[in-house]
Amino acid sequence: MNTSFKYSFLLIVSILVACTESFVIETQDFSSALVVEATISNEVKSQEIRLSKAFKLEEEGPFPETNAQVEVKDENSNTYVFTETSPGVYTSSAPFSTQNNINYTLHIKTASGAIYESKPTKTTSNSQIESINVSLGKSIANEDEFRLNINSYDPTGISKYYRYTYEETYKIVAQNWSPLELAIVSRIPSIVERRTKIDQSKEVCYQTLASTDIIQTETTDKIEDRVSNFLVRNILTSDFKTGHRYSILIKQFVQSYEAHTYYEVLKKFSNNSNVLAQSQPGFFSSNIEAKTENGEKVLGFFEVTSVSSKRFFFNYRDFYETGRPEYITKCETLAPLNRLSTPLEEPPVPLILALESEKWLYFKDNDNADENNGPYLLTSKDCGDCTAFGTTVKPIFWED
Repeated sequence: MNTSFKYSFLLIVSILVACTESFVIETQDFSSALVVEATISNEVKSQEIRLSKAFKLEEEGPFPETNAQVEVKDENSNTYVFTETSPGVYTSSAPFSTQNNINYTLHIKTASGAIYESKPTKTTSNSQIESINVSLGKSIANEDEFRLNINSYDPTGISKYYRYTYEETYKIVAQNWSPLELAIVSRIPSIVERRTKIDQSKEVCYQTLASTDIIQTETTDKIEDRVSNFLVRNILTSDFKTGHRYSILIKQFVQSYEAHTYYEVLKKFSNNSNVLAQSQPGFFSSNIEAKTENGEKVLGFFEVTSVSSKRFFFNYRDFYETGRPEYITKCETLAPLNRLSTPLEEPPVPLILALESEKWLYFKDNDNADENNGPYLLTSKDCGDCTAFGTTVKPIFWED
């Protein structure tokens, strides 16, 4: 989640408007702040913490906080050192996992000498995802949509508060792919050769995208600590992503009440699309604070959580026997002449020019060739080559 972007909503803005001119949004009052994105979990992995600076609305950010010293300490006197692996990104020097009912504290010392420390934070349970299911429903606009719901259960009744993220991967099949291509043998005179492509891999691709929304639920009002058919992702059946095979990896984070409340407030502010609103929220509470006088305000939260994850696949054909969602872009075809249109026209011919532009690929022979249409139908590159929208490398988790 790009919290630096979300935190830009926390700034106070002023509006300069002229009757006949477009308005310009500028920051009137700005308080510098350290932005901390820190979630460590019970997953055995190299944990990651991100540090940056809050930025003004008219600036292009975020600005990474570099050359800081970052450590996490637990109540048993263990210290986990983080090193900067890219600007503002700090990764634990060795993989580790958090343990239930053990307090952890985040320590940060910036290059300027400012020191920050979190409150002792722990997780107390480890609820597991039981299942994911997909169903058909209707969107607010009454359009058909796929609904991906999750079920989980904590028999101890301790978890109560949950946050979800997802990573979706979908299969892309180039609409106008051809195993053949046109190769230019000679520009002048125009000679082309239709031949089998050396690289046959660009018909099928895959794309992976991560969620950006804050998705939460709680079970405090239920008899059991059970999450039942909670909607994590809804996607229109007309969305290109669902056209062939779709996969989603859902992660469930068990939260403390404080973390849950923090993210609720962050979601409220980040969803406020009306940046012209008179009431601007300013800063809200964090569990991290400056310990030195030169320390800035802090935006962010140090979260210790247990994580459960599960992957799910479905096909468009599981629900619809015919049809597909429209391709991601409109596919155009072109039939350029393989000769000069007029005696005054200078070579090379239109077909050669189209192939040399690298914007057009061979699709198929033109059965309707005439004096105005050439012998071959070309397709726009993004319709004949799936790498315009994804990668040909099949993910290691993919199941056909």
